[in-house]
Parts: sequence; structure tokens; C-alpha cells
Amino acid sequence: MNTSLGRLRRLPVIGGVTAGAVLLLAGPAFAHVSVQPGTAEKGGYSTIAFKVPNEKNDASTVKLEVTLDQKHPLSSVTVQPVPGWDVKVEKTKLDKPLQTHGKTIDEAVSKITWTGGKIEPGQFQQFPLSVGQLPTDVDELVFKALQTYSDDDVVRWIDPSKPGGEEAEHPAPTLKLVAKADKAAADKGGKAADGKDAQAAPAAASSDKSEDSSDTTARVLGVVGIVVGIAGVAFGVLAGRRRSA
Repeated sequence: MNTSLGRLRRLPVIGGVTAGAVLLLAGPAFAHVSVQPGTAEKGGYSTIAFKVPNEKNDASTVKLEVTLDQKHPLSSVTVQPVPGWDVKVEKTKLDKPLQTHGKTIDEAVSKITWTGGKIEPGQFQQFPLSVGQLPTDVDELVFKALQTYSDDDVVRWIDPSKPGGEEAEHPAPTLKLVAKADKAAADKGGKAADGKDAQAAPAAASSDKSEDSSDTTARVLGVVGIVVGIAGVAFGVLAGRRRSA
């Protein structure tokens, strides 16, 4: 009898440990600063947004700094206002001016900083930009981002992609650039102009879907863990009452 009661009393502890373990697994390991959408057409103009999730449970994101690749400067970068946030746009003199639409551009946006707002735990914020003219001689644009929290912690999303497709610990937000025909085929899920099958989804878009799927799985696991913990506690209380009776 005592052995059975001892086992019953241990159930709440087991339930609580299980819930904690599940919640740890459901943490924001897959959440990182990314570019939405993940692809854009070479030589064109595009509206993109930096998606910034808050990875902490005890601090808010209060600042985002994005540095643009000066090896591939953009002639046009405009910012869409984000309610509650102030934005500062910095420009740099170009060593080699750009020629676009009959005009000479001798400086380009090099850094954008958003401050004044808050991204609370469990939330995310998007920071939109209109960018162009996108280069035609590269396959991606890499943006380095610094995410600052209210506890003064700074997460540096600046790591380049690793060989073999393995994701870096703090990957830099990356915009994949594709040819017009490939972009249209990818959007339609059909074939490229040369008759070859288009990729089902660009690498960046696939990464975003994987992230969303991981976030959903994490939430489900978190709920399951909480339910298991509550059930364990309730069972232990009931066992204690029976013992007292």
C-alpha cells in the first residue's frame, strides 16, 4: 500500500518534469531574423520585410540594426513606417557611382536602424522596405542584422551560410535573387522558360516554411507539456486526498 501511495505522490513531479522538458524543446530554437519573402527578381524592384521574432521570455526586443551589402549597393531604398518605431537611414558615398534611369547615383543606403518600439515575448514584428534596382550579377543579397533586447543583450545575425546547406548558429538574413523566368515558374510551380522543371520552392522560402512549421510544432508541444503537468498535479492532489481519507 505504501509503495503504491509513494508512486502516486511521485506522479506530479514526473508530470511537472515532463512538462518542463517539453517546453524546453518547444523553445524558439528555430526563430531567427529573416527576409520575407525569401526571393526576388534580378534587376527588378521588390518590397521585402525583415521578420524579427522575440526569442526571450524575460526581455523585449527594443532595437534592430540592418546593414546593407556595400559590394552590391542599391540605388533605391525606401522605408515603410512601422507604428511605434522610429527609423534612422544612413547613407555612404560610393566609390563607383551607379547609373540608373539616366541618373548618376553617388551614394547609397548602408544602414537602417529601428528604435523606440518593443517586441514583447511571444511576438514578432516586420520591418518593410522597398528596394531596387536589384543586382543581376549575384544570386543573393546578404543583410547583417543586430537585434538588441531590453536587458542589453545583443544578438548578431551575421553568420554566412555554411557549405552543404547546414544552417549557421546566427544566420544573416538573405534574399535569394533569381532570373525573371525562374521567378515566374517558381511562383506558378510550373516549368522555367527553358523547359526544365522549376524548383518547388526557393531555398529561402523553404527555410521560412520550415521555420513556420517548427514554430507551430513548438506551440503544440508546449500546450501538450502544460496539459501533462496539470494532469500530474491534479492526480497527485487526488491521491493525497484518498490517502488522508
